[in-house]
Amino acid sequence: MAYPIEKKLVIAVASSALFDLTESDKVFRTQGLQAYKEYQRQHESEPLEKGVAFPFIKRLLSLNTVFSTSSPIEVILMSRNSPETGLRVFNSIKHYGLDITRAGFTSGQSNFQYLPALNTSLFLSANEVDVNNAIEHGYAAGRVLNKTVIDNDDDMELRIAFDFDGVIADDDAEQVYQKQGIASYMESEAANANVPLNTGPIIDLLKKISTYQQLERKVAEKDSTYKKVIKIAIVTARNAPAHERMIKTLNAWNIDVDEAFFLGGIDKSRILNVMRPHIYFDDQIGHLDHLDKIPAVHIPFGVVNNK
Repeated sequence: MAYPIEKKLVIAVASSALFDLTESDKVFRTQGLQAYKEYQRQHESEPLEKGVAFPFIKRLLSLNTVFSTSSPIEVILMSRNSPETGLRVFNSIKHYGLDITRAGFTSGQSNFQYLPALNTSLFLSANEVDVNNAIEHGYAAGRVLNKTVIDNDDDMELRIAFDFDGVIADDDAEQVYQKQGIASYMESEAANANVPLNTGPIIDLLKKISTYQQLERKVAEKDSTYKKVIKIAIVTARNAPAHERMIKTLNAWNIDVDEAFFLGGIDKSRILNVMRPHIYFDDQIGHLDHLDKIPAVHIPFGVVNNK
């Protein structure tokens, strides 16, 4: 009987997102492929350091314990390594106790074309070309940015933060802002407050996580001692009156979030540094490149990335 991958929330993660490959990449860039292969063989038993996506992936996989009857989460390693050089990555996965058993190795070639075959809701990689190609072909993908990783093992709550436009919604509203300015944007959003926006590139991830969150709420209603482990937040540059359309769009999608911040141009880092999400998605690199110790993912979608 075939493994029911179509029934899972599947995240494909490149080794460059899950682990810190700075030293390995330096060997490859300066000394070439053969030196890289030898370096990986020599360090095969040496665990790689945690990468940007590690805190998110670890906590996401822990949901299989919370929802143990269905084990709904599947993380698949998608690596440009060869099977041989990828052995160190699998040894590192084992070292950290991550429940990742499935993988694809493409020996230096792009791998985004395999994403729909694996039913992926999101592909995370540090490779800008792979992520851009995936987005251009309509697949959900994000590029992790180099950040210092802080992973507190005592904190197993999963905190996910999203920007709204160009991330979980499409960029129709953003196009109005970019082309016609703030006044026209506000007028358009007020006029269309009751018209839900179309879905954006990583909406499937939010919808599926929201489903598990709703299950948690039902458990909490019956058991006052139950401590919820999922927290979803939206941190957006929208502010009133543009807030209304976002709220009504989420309602139309049957999605509830725990926290929402309508910042209207206030630096998002002020909120994110307090929230400390385990991953934050935004389509504008300017909102991400200065974040300190926040696992940041750039979604290269829409008009702001086509200038």
